[in-house]
Amino acid sequence: MFTGGILTVSDKGSRGERPDESGKAIQTCLAPFGIRWAKYEIVPDERQAISDKLKEWSEEGLDLILTTGGTGLSPRDVTPEATLAILDRIAPGFTEVMRAESLKKTPFAMLSRAIAGIRKSTLIINLPGSPKAVEECLEVISPALPHAIETLRGEATECARKERDSK
Repeated sequence: MFTGGILTVSDKGSRGERPDESGKAIQTCLAPFGIRWAKYEIVPDERQAISDKLKEWSEEGLDLILTTGGTGLSPRDVTPEATLAILDRIAPGFTEVMRAESLKKTPFAMLSRAIAGIRKSTLIINLPGSPKAVEECLEVISPALPHAIETLRGEATECARKERDSK
């Protein structure tokens, strides 16, 4: 079992003016993976608030933190910068595949500035703010999440599949 946190980044959501449908979408999409959601919070689109929460949760040893919102081009969209500020290493494959698959559905996917990376042994991935986009992105990255987390925990050492003997 993995422990996770969902950090929704939304000015309106943090003021109680908008329900958090994207956070619910994350929980629903990843329910089959048995993640224990230990943390959940909505913060405004403020760089320091986002960075502080990501640092706090990674210090607590969560395996996975998913952010939703704040990855676009508007002046208030600062989630990628807040995330980059606290990462030890980046893991670009997650966001590369999310953008590539999303581009098959909408040209607006290229506007995403989402990033992914590792702080200590916590995998942190920025997701879009739209529930539909969250679902589409999680569909494509979720198969790799268990192995990524096991690898970060030091539990998975072999990534390559053994070739079957063709004789």
